[in-house]
Amino acid sequence: MQDQRKGDRETGLAIVDSTEVSHLYTSDACFTHLREDQNFSSLPKVNRDSVRQYLQFRPDQSVIILHAKVAQKSYGNEKRFFCPPPCVYLTGHGWRLRQEQLKASGLGESSCWLFGYMGLDSSADPRTDSFKLSFEEQTDRRMFACAKTLYISDKDKRKHFRLLLHMYHSGGQEIGTFNSRLIKVISKPSQKRQSMKNADLCISSGSKVSLFNRLRSQTVSTRYLAVEDGAFVASAKQWTAFTVTLVEEMQATHSEYTVCDSYICYGCVVQLVCTDSGVVLPPMVIRKVNKQHACLDVDEPVSQLHKCAFQFRDRSHMYLCLSNEKIIQFQASPCPKESNKVLLNDGSCWTIIGTEVVEYTFSESLTSHPTTISPVPVINGLELNGGGHVAMLELHGENFGPHLQVWFGNMQAETMFRSARSLLCVIPDVSILSDEWRWMRQPITVPLSLIRLDGLIYRSSYSFTYTPEHSAPIQTNCTTERTADSNSLIDTIHQEFTRTNFHLFMQS
Repeated sequence: MQDQRKGDRETGLAIVDSTEVSHLYTSDACFTHLREDQNFSSLPKVNRDSVRQYLQFRPDQSVIILHAKVAQKSYGNEKRFFCPPPCVYLTGHGWRLRQEQLKASGLGESSCWLFGYMGLDSSADPRTDSFKLSFEEQTDRRMFACAKTLYISDKDKRKHFRLLLHMYHSGGQEIGTFNSRLIKVISKPSQKRQSMKNADLCISSGSKVSLFNRLRSQTVSTRYLAVEDGAFVASAKQWTAFTVTLVEEMQATHSEYTVCDSYICYGCVVQLVCTDSGVVLPPMVIRKVNKQHACLDVDEPVSQLHKCAFQFRDRSHMYLCLSNEKIIQFQASPCPKESNKVLLNDGSCWTIIGTEVVEYTFSESLTSHPTTISPVPVINGLELNGGGHVAMLELHGENFGPHLQVWFGNMQAETMFRSARSLLCVIPDVSILSDEWRWMRQPITVPLSLIRLDGLIYRSSYSFTYTPEHSAPIQTNCTTERTADSNSLIDTIHQEFTRTNFHLFMQS
C-alpha cells in the first residue's frame, strides 16, 4: 500500500482517509446534485448500450486550434499580423453525420457548409471585428482554415489575450464558440540574454514550436517548416507544430540519445518531432544567428522569435535549409575573420516561436438533432479522494455546469456540481463493468467522458484505471457442488475482499 500512495503523490493525486470524505455526501452548501433542466426533459435518455456503441465506433467531431504563444504588438497604423497565423483543423466522421442530419431536416446542400470567424476575445461583434474562415477539405479527410490577417493594436493595453473561434453553418445554425490558450503580448523579440526570471519567453524541452523563414522581412516571402505526406517541406500556406526535445549523447557514436527536461540553450543537441504524424528530423545542434552568421560559442537560452540555425549533428557544417518548397542541407562556409562563426545563406536562417495546440472533441451521435456545442467543458486535472465504497473523483477544469454527468467508459457516475471549475463524482464499482470482475488480475482502463443531459458527449484525454492487488492464485480443484447458502456466503466474502484490494489509478 505504501507504493500505491507514493505513486499517487507523484501524479498529483490526494489520498485521504475514507472518514474524511464521508462528510462530502451531506454538505448541501457546497454541492448541487445533478438535476435535469426543463430544456432537456423531453429529450431521449442516454443509456449504457448507446454509450457502448459510441465508444465502439467513435463518431467524433474535433476542432483543433494551432496558434503561437506570443504575439507582437502593432503600433500606430502598422499591422503586424500574427506569425505563424492561427490555424483551425476539423477532423472526425461526426462532421459528415451532422451535415446529413441537417439535410434530413430539410436544409439544402449550400446551407450545410461550414464557416467561422476568428478574432480576439475583446471583439464586440465577431462578424465585423474578426477574420472570416472558409474551410477547405484536404486529402486526409480533414478541413482546414487559416486566419492570416489578425493583429493586436497598441490601443489594447492587455499583457495577455485569447483568440475566439465562432463556428456556424452557412444556413445560420450556430455550432459553438471555442477559445485558444492565453497568448502573451510582446513589443519586439528580446535580444538580451534570457534568464529564468523570464521563463515564459524561453523555449523549454518538450514544448511545441514552429519554424519559419522570411526573406528581408517580407511577409509574402514567409515559408513555414511543415510535414506533408510524411515529408518535410517549406510551405507558404500551412505550418506544423513540432515538439522540440533536448537530447544527450549516450555513446560516442551519437547513435543513441536520452531525453532531458530543461530549457533549450544554443549549442545543445535537439530533435524536432511532428506532433501530428510523428515524423522526426535527425539530431541537430541549435545555433544562434547574428547577421546571417551562426555563432558557434553562444550557450544562452533560446528565446521566443529568435533567429537560429540547425546544424546536423553528424555532418560538419551542414545546416537545415529551404530551397523554394523543398527542405535541403546547406554547406556553411567558415568565417575567415572569426573562427567562432560560420556564414549561412538566407534559406538556413529560421525564426523559432513557441506554439500551442488546443483540441476540442465532442459527439452529437446520441442527440436527437444538431445542437449548440458551447460552452465546451474542459478537464484540466483529476483528484482522487478516499477509497473502497467512498472513493470519489474530483474533476478540475473550466465551463462545468449542473447539466453534465461523468461517465467511466459506459458506466454512469453519480455526479455533483460544485462550481464552474469543479465536479465531484462517485467512482462506479468495478463490478458494474464486467460480470467477471472477481477473477480479473489485470488493470482495467476506461475513458473518462462528460455527457450533457441532451446526449451531447464531450470526450476527454483522461482515462481511469482500476488496478487489482496481487493475491494468492485461485484454486482450480475446488468442489463445484455447493449449497446455495454457502455459495452466497463465499461470494459475499470474496466480493468484499476484492473491492478492498482494488486500487484506483488515473492517467491522461
